[in-house]
Amino acid sequence: MHDIIKLVSSSVLIFGALAGAAAAQDKVTFGTNWLAQAEHGGYYQAVADGTYAKYGLDVTIRQGGPQAPNGQLLVAGQLDFYMGGMGTIDSVSRGIPVVTVAAIFQKDPQILLAHPDAPFTDLASLSGASKMILGKDSLFSGFWPWMKSTMDGFSDDKYEPYTFNPAPFIADPLAVQQGYLTSEPYEIERQTGWAPKIYLLADFGYDPYSTAIETRQEIVDSNPDLVQRFVDASIIGWYNYLYGDNTAANDLIKKDNPEMTDGQIAFSIAKLKEYGVVVSGEAETQGIGCMTEERWQAFYDMMVKAGVYEAGINISKSFSTAFVCKGVGLELAKAE
Repeated sequence: MHDIIKLVSSSVLIFGALAGAAAAQDKVTFGTNWLAQAEHGGYYQAVADGTYAKYGLDVTIRQGGPQAPNGQLLVAGQLDFYMGGMGTIDSVSRGIPVVTVAAIFQKDPQILLAHPDAPFTDLASLSGASKMILGKDSLFSGFWPWMKSTMDGFSDDKYEPYTFNPAPFIADPLAVQQGYLTSEPYEIERQTGWAPKIYLLADFGYDPYSTAIETRQEIVDSNPDLVQRFVDASIIGWYNYLYGDNTAANDLIKKDNPEMTDGQIAFSIAKLKEYGVVVSGEAETQGIGCMTEERWQAFYDMMVKAGVYEAGINISKSFSTAFVCKGVGLELAKAE
């Protein structure tokens, strides 16, 4: 009888400890910058395979979209983390205390596209295009000012607005259109049967970090352990998504975004790997998410020259390298 009581007591203690551990999980809401897709795969993977839970986190992913102001929700305190980029430089210039704590994409997937038979050989040669079909954000604050400041022959005269319909590009054999490495080439080939030429701007000198993890400065100051656990778990999620079984993550992506297809997901993952979007540069030896002060400074200086940023911004307030470049998850990487 005494042994039974001891056994029951021990079971109660164990159950209580486990319940306490579960209850201790920190609830975190993470906002993405668009509808669920493979470009968000590592975060969905960390939910699906329990990596966030292993790190004591109960993570809810709030997908973005055309009318989802997730960046503003981060500032307002309704999100804990947001999938942003180097736009925190602009935020700091306006006194908004948000900070980038990890750079998941070492290369921005922004591309320019041309027809396969067009006589263009490199980025500079695209100045000979009949039209440049660009989004309005790129026209004023993205790569377009950089191109005009660093290469001859580019001007706003050839600009036409990009409405996310590739028909004007498809119809004109000398047109050039902007796009996303993992998206527009797939859709254009699906519609036409031919693969467009791809010019990844990151491979020609336009090298901002992208798909970064942003949070508020107050969270970094008050709970750096939470930030570290979210960053580490997200990094491991990305390794597992790229190199492991990502079926469950893709199921979650398609649940959030029913219009997403298996073909699009497979294409996106293949391009992320082929072009080293996630794993290249410092990330190859120091882990996914790595970023350096030198690269932040170089990008800022480049965009000051292009007229995008004013000189004199204290960009050290826009990012922190304290949570990355620690080799987290490197053992999960696999040679392709």
